[in-house]
Amino acid sequence: MTRLHEGADACVLRARGIANRFGDASVHEQLDLDVPRGCIMALVGGSGSGKSVLLRTLSLLREPQAGSLELFGEQALTASPQRRTQLRMRIGVLFQAGALFTGLSVLENVLLALREHAALAPRSMPEVAMLKIGLAGLPADAAHKYPAELSGGMVKRAALARALALDPELLVLDEPTSGLDPVAAAAFDELIAQLRELLGLTVLQATHDLDSIWHGSDLVAFLARKRVLAVGSAAELAEREEPELVTYFRQGRSGAFLERMRGIPAPAELCSGRDPRSGEHA
Repeated sequence: MTRLHEGADACVLRARGIANRFGDASVHEQLDLDVPRGCIMALVGGSGSGKSVLLRTLSLLREPQAGSLELFGEQALTASPQRRTQLRMRIGVLFQAGALFTGLSVLENVLLALREHAALAPRSMPEVAMLKIGLAGLPADAAHKYPAELSGGMVKRAALARALALDPELLVLDEPTSGLDPVAAAAFDELIAQLRELLGLTVLQATHDLDSIWHGSDLVAFLARKRVLAVGSAAELAEREEPELVTYFRQGRSGAFLERMRGIPAPAELCSGRDPRSGEHA
C-alpha cells in the first residue's frame, strides 16, 4: 500500500488563489489545491469546469492570471525562466488524444524528449527510449510504428511512454482513458497504479471515467463554482450534499453506478492511511 508522505514535502503541488481567465471570461477564481506526494488524484467536474485548463496551469504550460503555485517545495510562478524549465522537466504530461507527432514513429516520439532535455550519451538514448516504451506496456515491435498504425489504447500508451521519458516525479494525465473500451480503460488504470508503485510517482488525472474515479484514484478533487469545491475519496464525495456533488455522483448514470458500489470498499485511502483490505490503519 502506498502511504502518505508526512512532513514539509508531503505535497508535490500546492496551488493557492489560482485564477484562469480568457478575456472577460473567468474559468477559475481563488482556486486552492494540494496534491499529496504518492497520491493518484482524479480531477473531475462538469463540462466547462476547466479541468484541462487547470492541468495546463499546474504543469507550467499556462500562466495563471493570479495566484501562487508551489511545485516540489519551490515557488514556480516567481522562479526564473531557467528554473521553471527545470521544474517543468520533473512533470510528465499525457495530453488528450495522445498528441503524438504523427510523422514520427513511437520510438522517435520518445527520443525527441530525450534528445531535447536528457543529459545522456546519444548512443544510449534508443535503449532508454525502448525501456520507457516497455514500461508503458507496449511490445517492442510497436516502437517502429507510426501513430496512424496504432489502436486507441496503444496511442495512449505511446503517449505515456513519452511522458515518462525524463523520469518525472509528477505525472499529469488529461482524460487518459477517454475513447477506450472498458477492458482497455481498466488495463490502463492498472498500469498507472503499477507505475506509481514502481517509480514512486504522484499522479494527477482529469477524467470522467467512473471506474477510474472509484477504483483508480486515492483522492478526487471536484471542480465547481470556479474552484475546487471538495476533495476526498469518491465514496466521501458521493455522500456530500452540495447540489453539484449530488448531481454528479447520485443522479443518472453516476447514481446507478453508486448503487452498484454500495458496500464495496473504496480504493486505497491514502490520506487516512487505512488499508481497505483489513479496515485497519497502516
